Amino acid sequence: MRRIAAGLAVAALAVGLITTGTASAQAESRPDCGYTATPDEPPARPVSIPHDPWFTKGKVLVKVKTNQGDIPLVLDRAKAPCTTHSFIHLAHRGFYNQTECHRLTAYPTLKVLQCGDPSNTGEGGPGYKYKDELPVDLKPAPNDPTGLRRIYPRGTLAMANAGPDTNGSQFFLVQSDSILRPNYTVFGQILPEGLKTLDKIAAGGIAGENPLDGRPNLKSELKWVLPLGV
Repeated sequence: MRRIAAGLAVAALAVGLITTGTASAQAESRPDCGYTATPDEPPARPVSIPHDPWFTKGKVLVKVKTNQGDIPLVLDRAKAPCTTHSFIHLAHRGFYNQTECHRLTAYPTLKVLQCGDPSNTGEGGPGYKYKDELPVDLKPAPNDPTGLRRIYPRGTLAMANAGPDTNGSQFFLVQSDSILRPNYTVFGQILPEGLKTLDKIAAGGIAGENPLDGRPNLKSELKWVLPLGV
């Protein structure tokens, strides 16, 4: 799986989000995220490499405006501080603005929308990589003879990658429960309004000869991505 394979303030209160934190509550230990330049894969859009995060607790509300509707997200620093920090770093620098979501899948066990590549090729990234923060709480996939696969539930926000510790900028939005090995960092959730938008995009189908994997028929562009309260 290549790099996989407006009312929001009220919403933040409604779901009890913590978008900021005091030094005493947050500065327990600064994680070593391993943010490392990738000279062989230069950035698809100029952007700096982040420093390791200071804040490792709390949740962050992110407003994502697309041409198909809003997709509000909630990022979880405690679950994935390095991934959350990188996503916020890129969002604040406009890395995701005016970029297309280049991949939609409709396999029986994999239904996701993949975004985050300004080159719109499926190969682009931020010019750096960093360590995995793999999930340990996903439920086992039923009827999996290997016992290795897990359920990435509908509404999950996770990082795409090209192998261990190769996280960059691409991420995927899970439209329906999907079965994968737990090799993809989960760093947040899609709020209900965003699921409606995701369902709309999925219902539009897939362009090209493969009806199960390709570009969305409905062009899906991230107009802008804005973390709130950070």
